Amino acid sequence: MHDADDRPGFEREVDRLARRSYSAMVARLVRALGAQHLGLAEDVVQEAFVRALRAWHPEGLPREPERWLQRVAKNLAIDTLRRRALGEVVATELGDWVLDDVHAPPPRVADGDDDVAHDDTLRMMFLCAHPSLPQEARSALVLKSVCGLGNAAIAAALLAKEATIAQRLTRAKARLAAEGVQFEMPTLAELPARLDAVLDVLYLLFNEGYRAHGGAELVRVDLVHEAVRLAQLLVQHPRTASAAAHALLALMLLQGARLPARSDASGRLLTLAEQDRRAWDQRWIGAGMLHFKSSLGGPRMSAFHVEAAIASLHACAASYADTDWPQILTEYDRLLTLSDDEVVRLNRAVAVAKVHGPRAGLAELAALEANGALGAYGLRLATRAQLMWQLGDHDTAARALHEALHLPCTEPERRLLEARLAACRRGEAAPAW
Repeated sequence: MHDADDRPGFEREVDRLARRSYSAMVARLVRALGAQHLGLAEDVVQEAFVRALRAWHPEGLPREPERWLQRVAKNLAIDTLRRRALGEVVATELGDWVLDDVHAPPPRVADGDDDVAHDDTLRMMFLCAHPSLPQEARSALVLKSVCGLGNAAIAAALLAKEATIAQRLTRAKARLAAEGVQFEMPTLAELPARLDAVLDVLYLLFNEGYRAHGGAELVRVDLVHEAVRLAQLLVQHPRTASAAAHALLALMLLQGARLPARSDASGRLLTLAEQDRRAWDQRWIGAGMLHFKSSLGGPRMSAFHVEAAIASLHACAASYADTDWPQILTEYDRLLTLSDDEVVRLNRAVAVAKVHGPRAGLAELAALEANGALGAYGLRLATRAQLMWQLGDHDTAARALHEALHLPCTEPERRLLEARLAACRRGEAAPAW
């Protein structure tokens, strides 16, 4: 019998299992049931994990937890469909999915089983990015059905209300069912547009992990690794290994390499200027540069190519002082021709300030703010505060930092803003950023 204090650790273990197994379980059920039953597949897999939390504690995880979960999810699906008078057909279709006896020896794994699982995940990604769905619905559905995020996390990633996300998901699943969309890979003619939609969603997933929008943690490492894993599946498949897919994976790896240095031992957030570059993951940097090289020479340049180029300039700088900001600004100018996005313009304003000084950066920021863009975005206010602070206007900088503290952010970010605000009010010089 475990002590009560063991429960949080046990729940984290189940959560890691869910992150690893959720999408594969949903995809496998959808392959058996059809895309029209996507909602059912998600419901029974989620319920299987809920039941696991009750059944496994306090004894701990069983010897083969995935098989236990598959059995429960399968039986829940059969029971649900039986109530809809479809049970006999579905029970036959699902009969070989898992053995009923979860304690039986695991079946021998055939050489192609991993390929089938990978293909199922790819099919699920493309199902959720189907062109019949609005763009915002595709993003929400991939994050839900492929990545296993809850509605609250999806709302944070897409900067939307949780109720709005719930409506999008419900309508998207209903449309897939009504149109009889099949659980299959797109045709060669359909593939480029469908792949672009998938890549956009994976980048959203990565960004939510790399900079969480709320909570006690600065980083959701599990989301970063999930985004990288799914991007790796794309570049490993001959039909989806596009130049843009390689560029996105390069970008994720080059940025993700900084994760070990983004906070100190006490959890204090470290800016790029403060990070110990010796802690950056050189394996990820090396892999990122290889994928960046693989992305070059394609028929078109994507926004991911340019963002990967920017990330490579940071990764290759021996120190913060050695950062090639003029080239980074050139890359941001190029990026705007491909993705005229408010966050891109904010990042470009930072590069302008690095190259031409804080007044030039403030002029770019003012032009962005004149359109009402990023009104509730904390990094906009933090950027304004930094630039005003550098110019010696401590009062205006302090007001911007105070306002930023009232917007959603992680606890490490909040502590950094509070420390900056206190230093600013004391009249100290602006720190490096």
